[in-house]
Amino acid sequence: MNGLEKKYGLFTAIAMVVGVVIGSGVFFKADDVLMLTEGNLILALVAWAAGAFSMIFGALVFAEFAQRIEKANGIVDYTEAAYGKRAGYLVGWFNWILYFSPLSAILAWVSSMYTMILLGRENPANSSATWVLAGVYLFLIYVLNSIAPKLAGDFQVGTTVIKLVPLFAIGIIGVFNGLANGVTMDNFATAANSLGSKGGTLASAVVATAFAYEGWIIAITINNEIKDSKKNLPKALTMGTFIVFVVYIMYFMGIAGVLPTEQIVLQGDNAVSIAGTMLFGKMAASVLTGFVVISCLGTLNGLVLSNIRLPYSLAIRGQGPIPKKLSIVNKTFHMPLRGALFSGTVSFLYLALWNASLNEVFGRFIGLDEIPIVMVYGLYFMLYIWYMRNFKDLNFSKRFIKPAFAMLGSLTILYGGITNPSIGLYLLISLGVLVFGLIFYRRESDVS
Repeated sequence: MNGLEKKYGLFTAIAMVVGVVIGSGVFFKADDVLMLTEGNLILALVAWAAGAFSMIFGALVFAEFAQRIEKANGIVDYTEAAYGKRAGYLVGWFNWILYFSPLSAILAWVSSMYTMILLGRENPANSSATWVLAGVYLFLIYVLNSIAPKLAGDFQVGTTVIKLVPLFAIGIIGVFNGLANGVTMDNFATAANSLGSKGGTLASAVVATAFAYEGWIIAITINNEIKDSKKNLPKALTMGTFIVFVVYIMYFMGIAGVLPTEQIVLQGDNAVSIAGTMLFGKMAASVLTGFVVISCLGTLNGLVLSNIRLPYSLAIRGQGPIPKKLSIVNKTFHMPLRGALFSGTVSFLYLALWNASLNEVFGRFIGLDEIPIVMVYGLYFMLYIWYMRNFKDLNFSKRFIKPAFAMLGSLTILYGGITNPSIGLYLLISLGVLVFGLIFYRRESDVS
């Protein structure tokens, strides 16, 4: 075994945060949030700000962890330091088998589906061509990250920059347009007049925005490959989450500067296309879909970049399946190729399961992307508690205020997950995966 080289700089780490959080969902969340606040622009903005608490303050807490603890795969490192080796192993196993692997498969399908929409194909969600292309995307991204990790990092930076172009364009031009034609002021005036009667819808809107902010934590999985990680990773977490928040608010205000809020709610997901067409012309819808494809591929790349390191991070601790083999770093590509192959295989199995779920082969639809949410944020909550109890050298604000806000954000997402009618099934599956993972846990482990 030999370690992974320090190959990623600050910009790649920031791109991991921004690029994974901003996927396809950002283009279609504006109408959802407005619908849940009954078209009230002020409440919708409050919801976006409140939803950002979980991300921004969570990132600030994990930035403190990053300054103190570094081994391989941040979330495993921090859990191991807080609650012991078994807990660290189970978190790594859970993230690998039930979080990053299924999400990678689903993002490959989403990328393929939007590609088919761009090409004007029928039945883009479930056609044979969609599934074949999803497999191709998944295979190519795994190959890229396995044999050309530096190029994969550049790809992450590039797709992040590209996906920000339409968001900034709609945000900046839409805001100026709204101020010039009075749409923005009309939306605010309407919201102010109905503010007192619509507060009850705010909680659901916050939950919707909180899910839109999910994914920032993935950057810490490459902590031991970031140059000067104890300085650059905290910077990436704080800067990246702030960039995401600003972009979301700008984009949301841009859409609200083009269309009255009631029309955004009425048009639903089509509001994005309509706003783009009004601002940039008839070709905007196709161009925007192209940006969505690039955006999804960037998110897929970030997930795979993280996922292929998870079996390695367990293996160097002597844990997981065949640790002596999965801990080997290839001398030519400087990557754990066997671990990458293992992760890729698991992701392809999930792609097949996602196909079966959409076609209700099991008799019902199972949201593979929703299964890990409750347990992941439950984990964050436990880490925040440990942080408050043990980082006694911090001042009151850093030790208690930051994690308290992060905990509030986590509780918001936990609330959203718990209210899901299928939560019992999802928790049962999650616990089953954890128990199965204990088969590969070793009390005394050593990899040489």
